[in-house]
Amino acid sequence: MFDDAWLVHEDTHLLVLDKPAGLLSVPGRGADKADCLAARARSRWPDALVVHRLDQATSGLLLMARSPAMQRALGDAFANRRVAKRYEALVAGTPDALASDDGWGEIDLPLIVDWPNRPRSKVDLAVGKPSRTRWRVLGPGAAPGTTRLALEPLTGRSHQLRVHLLALGHPIVGDALYGGPPAARLMLHACELRLEHPATGQALHFVRAPEF
Repeated sequence: MFDDAWLVHEDTHLLVLDKPAGLLSVPGRGADKADCLAARARSRWPDALVVHRLDQATSGLLLMARSPAMQRALGDAFANRRVAKRYEALVAGTPDALASDDGWGEIDLPLIVDWPNRPRSKVDLAVGKPSRTRWRVLGPGAAPGTTRLALEPLTGRSHQLRVHLLALGHPIVGDALYGGPPAARLMLHACELRLEHPATGQALHFVRAPEF
């Protein structure tokens, strides 16, 4: 069943939904993985189409299109980096605050799927695909020994934020796959989306704060 609390924006062209942690974005393999946000959205909006995904463990803002033409337009916007995404995460330890004027640093490490250990990805300087993440310290986390970060992925590789933060030496809290400190969930949330509405040209800005 679709939960009304997940609806952030609805118009005749697109939807913006707040996916809870633990719910798949799209169906997985097998009958036991049929339940997902896309299926629940289609129970209310039969024309809803997938544009992009979030990891099952990640919560936050997710766009869906309401026609094939809008699905293509939004897909092109993502592919051409005309959609700005921001995440918040709680990480282990205390990354050094940066001395840059805007306080943002960048992780520029190529990534590739770690095939023998799927679904993990890994840094591979020889054959990895270019992958870039901007990060900034927001303050201390709620738990001792943790820090809250703002994250902006400039590319969209599988598990990019999780692997980049591991490489930085500060894995995300609750990320059992990459050795983060244990927690009830992965402390990673897609909190902000900015884009131009493909049909109207209107500047859209959506924010949904994390629960952690």
